[in-house]
Amino acid sequence: MSDLKPTRNSLALAGLILVQALCTTFFIADAVADTIDEGRGIFSDPGQIVEGLAALSLLLALAIEIRVLMVLLRRQKDLERTRTVAQGALHEVIQAYFVDWGLTPSEADVAGLTLKGLSIAEVAEIRGSAEGTVKAHLNAIYRKAGVQGRNGLMSLLIEDLMGAPLVPEPAAEALRTGGGNSRSAG
Repeated sequence: MSDLKPTRNSLALAGLILVQALCTTFFIADAVADTIDEGRGIFSDPGQIVEGLAALSLLLALAIEIRVLMVLLRRQKDLERTRTVAQGALHEVIQAYFVDWGLTPSEADVAGLTLKGLSIAEVAEIRGSAEGTVKAHLNAIYRKAGVQGRNGLMSLLIEDLMGAPLVPEPAAEALRTGGGNSRSAG
C-alpha cells in the first residue's frame, strides 16, 4: 500500500465527484419516478427526454471525472516514486564522493549538513560540538575535495549530477587549446 497522502486538488476533485454522483442519482431517480407515475414511456414527453439526457450527461461526466482522478493519482504515485529514486541516487553519489575523498565519519556528517545549507553554528549545535571544530572539519573537507569553500563543494557536486559539461565539448576544446573558431572552413 502506498504511503501517499491525497493532495488538496485530488481531495477537491473527489468531493466534486461525490456531489456530482449525488446529483446524478437524484436526476435518474426523478426521471424513473416521473416515468412510473405518469405511466408513459420515457420518450413520450419532451421534458422527460431532456431530463433523461441531462442525467445521462451527468453520468458520462462522472465517469470521465473518475477516470481523470485515477490518472492524476497514478501520475502522483509515479512522480513520488521517481523522486524517491532520485533522492536515493543523490545520496549514493554524495556518499561515494565522501568515500573517494577519504572523509572521516565526523567530516562526512559535517559535509552532509553543510550541503543541506546549514550554517556553521547550526551544524555545531546539531552535532553538539564547538564551532571551531566544525570549521576545522570544513577545512579538512575542502582540502580533501580540492575546492576552496562551500560554493566550490556545491559546484563540484552539481556539475557531476548534471551529467554533462557546462560548456559543449567543441567549445571546451577550443577554450583548452586557445583556438578561436571551432567551425571547419567549408
